[in-house]
Amino acid sequence: MSQLTWQKSSFSSGGEGNCVELAASVSSRIHLRESDDPHHTTATTPHALAHLIHAVKRGNLRT
Repeated sequence: MSQLTWQKSSFSSGGEGNCVELAASVSSRIHLRESDDPHHTTATTPHALAHLIHAVKRGNLRT
C-alpha cells in the first residue's frame, strides 16, 4: 500500500487517543483507523461511508 496521509476527525478530542483518522488512496478508497491502534485499518468507498455517516446522524443504526 502506498503511503497514506491521515487526517484526524474534527470531532475527535484534542488529546492523545480517542481519535478517528481518515485517509484517501489513489484507488478511490477511504481508509479509517483508530489513533490508539493505527496498525489496524479498514477501507470503504466514499459512497458507503457517506451512507454510514448519514445513518448515524439520523439515529438509524441498531445494535
